[in-house]
Amino acid sequence: MGLDNVQNIILVLSGKGGVGKSSITTQLALTLSLQGHSVGVLDIDLTGPSIPRFFGIEGAKVRQAPGGWVPVPVHEGGSRSNETDSSISSKTIGPLSCMSLGFILSSRSDAVIWRGPKKTAMVRQFLSDVQWPPLSYLLIDTPPGTSDEHISLLETLLKTTTPSQLSGAVVVTTPQAISISDVKKELNFCKKTGVRVLGVIENMAGFVCPNCSECTNVFSKGGGEIMAREFGVPFLGSVPIDPAFVTLIEEGTRPVYPKGTMIDGEEVGTVQAELQASESPSHNDLLVGKYTSCSLYPIFNSMVKAVLEKADDPQS
Repeated sequence: MGLDNVQNIILVLSGKGGVGKSSITTQLALTLSLQGHSVGVLDIDLTGPSIPRFFGIEGAKVRQAPGGWVPVPVHEGGSRSNETDSSISSKTIGPLSCMSLGFILSSRSDAVIWRGPKKTAMVRQFLSDVQWPPLSYLLIDTPPGTSDEHISLLETLLKTTTPSQLSGAVVVTTPQAISISDVKKELNFCKKTGVRVLGVIENMAGFVCPNCSECTNVFSKGGGEIMAREFGVPFLGSVPIDPAFVTLIEEGTRPVYPKGTMIDGEEVGTVQAELQASESPSHNDLLVGKYTSCSLYPIFNSMVKAVLEKADDPQS
């Protein structure tokens, strides 16, 4: 099985659609890569596969190999910097690859009109027939809800992986009460199925204005933290909406912010300059290199460290 090469599997879940699971998965993967880990992303959102678009590889196709599919590479691993500055957390960038139904469809506009049994079979095939290279972490981006794909995913993982491989789940919500009420069902799903919750991320908690230095809480803030406290699971942090990240994904443009823009008490321009200086020229033009200029990267860098600490401690 391809999963034999995977050391740790992390699910990205939410009971609510439109909370940004694919965006969160993408940024977790890029951040893990920037910390030097080898990373894979498996997209099992069969009716809305968006991972290829997030990584800018929509035109790619998977290759057949003896025994299964070869995932699509996003970037190779390599040296991140020639600097000896100890403040740089990782001297290498880990390789990143993806698998999604989007690579198999003839057109990205094709509708996937499948009943439950075919979805179940496809999820099982993704878990058994993808020939992953050696990975430190495999992130699985899931569809909303707690139905066919989730049941098939967990049944297959529990049968075919060791307890140490299935690290747990990151649960994504937005601050609004209607989202919180739906995501609580996902936390109950994790509790009933024995999936460890590594933490809750509150997405869209604020808006980084592209024209001034303000970050405004347009959807309020704090609902995710209250929910995490209620269920006794870690709260990893809040992520604002950043139009510069959207532009990076859609157009490939490196994020730039007005002078004085403050995110979580940090002046973004200063962080940008330090991180961009640490990138080697070979990575500056890649998505992973441009992402280091995004205001969200320092937020995810801290969250990923918290996720890995939780994943590495089976007693926590």
